[in-house]
Amino acid sequence: MRIKRVRRFEAAHQLLALPDGHKCKRMHGHSYEVTMEFEGEPDEACGFVIDFAAIDAAYDEVCHSQLDHRYLNDVEGLEVPSVEHICLWIFDRVALVLPQLVAVEVWETHRGAARHEP
Repeated sequence: MRIKRVRRFEAAHQLLALPDGHKCKRMHGHSYEVTMEFEGEPDEACGFVIDFAAIDAAYDEVCHSQLDHRYLNDVEGLEVPSVEHICLWIFDRVALVLPQLVAVEVWETHRGAARHEP
């Protein structure tokens, strides 16, 4: 069974390698939406694949505190903070704490997202 948990964060960034005049080279911000998917069998006693509170606690500790209301270019490992790199960055950190993680999707705008599902 797969479950999903959605979280959000607000942050600014610049994509400095883009050509002069590209709008994303200028500092700008997004309201990011992160969907994390976990896979496993529901626990017989509680019925959960994984407790949503445990997901929230892990995400808050390893990701949210470093991303929310931050300038992403200054976050270690996100010196090139494209939505693709943000997606991989989140996956790598959450998977260390919650190995049931199977996919992360990050929406930068309502029209653009990246998904990592190794």
